[in-house]
Amino acid sequence: MKKYLLITMLLLSTAFKYDARAIDDGDVFIPIAKYMEAGDADKLSVWFADNLQIDVMGNINNCTRNQAKLIMRNFFTNYTPKEFKIMHKSGRPPMNYAVANLDAGGSQFRVIIFVKTVEGRNEILQIKIEAQ
Repeated sequence: MKKYLLITMLLLSTAFKYDARAIDDGDVFIPIAKYMEAGDADKLSVWFADNLQIDVMGNINNCTRNQAKLIMRNFFTNYTPKEFKIMHKSGRPPMNYAVANLDAGGSQFRVIIFVKTVEGRNEILQIKIEAQ
């Protein structure tokens, strides 16, 4: 009996799994900023579109989500984030963007993030990181 109850609970919990990228009344850039500041490429990559553009200091890559995760992980390894502060947000659905300052590894960077709403979910289409 306990076995069947456990299986039922597991099935129900996966059936109602929360999608962090789903549209809600919150600010899409709050969790993205949190993961940028933490240097967490794995959690940040959940927000990536299947294919996106990553521009790190002029090195432009059109890549898959997994490739982008590796690029961001490498960046965070070389430049450990201390502070990520969004300075400006704008746009209209389905496209929004944010401009932020990143203090990482003793260097200052300007970060521009483009997010598009696709089929009810928010996805990062582009991240541009440039030295200041």
